[in-house]
Amino acid sequence: MKLLTIAIPCYNSQDYLEKCVESLLPGKEEVEILIVDDGSKDSTPEIADSYERRYPTIVRAIHQENGGHGEAVNTGIKNAGGLFFKVVDSDDWVDPDAYLKILDKLRELAGGEQVLDLLISNYVYEKEGAKRKKVMHYSSLPKNKMFTWSDAGHFRKGQYILMHSVIYRTKLLLECGLVLPKHTFYVDNIYVYKPLPSVRNMYYMDVDFYRYFIGREDQSVNESVMIGRIDQQIRVNKIMIDEFDLWKIQNRKLRRYMFNYLEIITVISTIMLIRSGTSENLEKKRELWRYIKEKDIRLFHHLRAGIMGNTMNLPGRGGRKISVAAYKISQKIVGFN
Repeated sequence: MKLLTIAIPCYNSQDYLEKCVESLLPGKEEVEILIVDDGSKDSTPEIADSYERRYPTIVRAIHQENGGHGEAVNTGIKNAGGLFFKVVDSDDWVDPDAYLKILDKLRELAGGEQVLDLLISNYVYEKEGAKRKKVMHYSSLPKNKMFTWSDAGHFRKGQYILMHSVIYRTKLLLECGLVLPKHTFYVDNIYVYKPLPSVRNMYYMDVDFYRYFIGREDQSVNESVMIGRIDQQIRVNKIMIDEFDLWKIQNRKLRRYMFNYLEIITVISTIMLIRSGTSENLEKKRELWRYIKEKDIRLFHHLRAGIMGNTMNLPGRGGRKISVAAYKISQKIVGFN
């Protein structure tokens, strides 16, 4: 069995796929790299096949009809032969030194008495045009030891565990029933969120492992692109709302973290609908909050009572301006796009 499976979902990734794969090859035989070509129309399939020919014991090219990022991740999980599983997007890459340190730690923990469910590491915003690179640390987590949710500190606003920062135990992803929706962007939030209640043992490495490139005009997190795909963002938001009755999550720290995670996703949905400025999307904003209210009145009040949730729902045109201003301040503080 391989130590780590790394899935690379690809769609028309010819301009940056090689940089991604080259950064992962130093893992050598302990690593399985699955390049999942999601129906690309450019040279991505040929690049993937070329790497499989050159590194047949490390790289596998998988070609499928276009099903979206989530379906490519699903395919990666189904075909994973590694004890642990990582997703690396095709326009991102990893730091070589941090990579080898993580492999050493996974190898060490794989033979321990406790079963590791989730390894967390830092990620770096490789933001185009930015002189200073924003590093997302997890200062609230214990370092260099196995811990549980009860041992975790309080996550501050903006300090969220994203797909970039996680390596899950492969079997846990299968056992928790994780299946991401097809033809939907922003499913990385579901990928992180759904397995969390199944996680028992975690380990945090304070290394800047994942390099998250941000700044392309066609990138899914570009604000104008997000507004154009707002229905997909809302779909993900509702799936997360429906997934759990958070009040029944027994561990208090896990419950609080999941509430906070759901809050930020709902805030993003809300602010994108406001930013669009159309009457249609303002109605979708109202509909989203009605959906939450009808689903769980306590959840509705909990999200509205939060600092961000309250700010995002101020009435009238003036209220919407304040909401946008608060969001822009958050962008600068946190460093996201």
